[in-house]
Amino acid sequence: MGKTFKRPEALTETDTHYCPGCTHGIIHRLVAETIDELGILGKTVGIAPVGCAVLAYNYFNCDFQEAAHGRAPAMATGIKRVRPDLMVFTYQGDGDLASIGMGEIIHAANRGEKFTTIFVNNAIYGMTGGQMAPTTMPDQRTTTSPFGRNVEDVGMPIKVAELLAALQTPAYITRQTVIKPKYINKAKKAIKQAFTYQLEKKCFSLVEVVSTCPTNWGMTPLDAIEWTEKTLLEYYKLGDYKIPA
Repeated sequence: MGKTFKRPEALTETDTHYCPGCTHGIIHRLVAETIDELGILGKTVGIAPVGCAVLAYNYFNCDFQEAAHGRAPAMATGIKRVRPDLMVFTYQGDGDLASIGMGEIIHAANRGEKFTTIFVNNAIYGMTGGQMAPTTMPDQRTTTSPFGRNVEDVGMPIKVAELLAALQTPAYITRQTVIKPKYINKAKKAIKQAFTYQLEKKCFSLVEVVSTCPTNWGMTPLDAIEWTEKTLLEYYKLGDYKIPA
C-alpha cells in the first residue's frame, strides 16, 4: 500500500518539545512542505531568535542561524544581501517581533528586504513564562498582568499586519491561522506565496499566523482553540493586507 501522507524532507525526525495543543508544529510542517514543493531545501537558511521557536534548528533540515532577541530581521538582511541566491526566512513570535524586535521588522519591511518572515502571534510571551506581550488582548490575564491587560496604562494590542501594510514599500503581508483544517489550507497557500515572492526576487513578505498557547493561557487545547476563534480572530482579522503590484 502506498503512502498518502509522509514527513516532509525539510523536517527532521526529532521529537517535539512544544507543549500539548501548541500550533508551532503545524506551522513548522507548512513551512517544510513549502520548502519541499519549491525545491529550495539546499539553498534555504532559517533564522530563529529568542522564544519558543529558539530550537527550530532541531526540526528543519536546512541551515539555521540563531539571532539575539528581536534581531532576526537584521541577521536576515545581512545574509540575504551577501548571498541573494539564498532563500532566507525568519521564524519569530509576537513577544520577539512585536516588542524588542519591532524596530527591526518595521525597517526591514520599509527597506523592502527580500526575505520572508513567519510571525507566530499567540498573544503572550511563551518560553519566558507567560508575560504580557504587545499582542495580549484587553483584560487578558498574564503573569505580568494578573488583573488583565489595562489598555489605559499600556495601550491596545498591536496589529502587526496592519502596521506593516501601511508602509509604502511594496510587500506581501497576510494574516492566517492554523487552529482548524479549514484555516490550515489557507495558511499553507499564504506561506507558499510568501516564499514564491522571494524566489521571484519580488518583495519582502510576512505571514502572521494567529496561534494558541494553552499552557500559558491556562486552558485545555480545545478551550484554547475556541478562545482563539471567538476572541483573537475577532480582533486579528484574517486575510491579505498587502499584495505587491
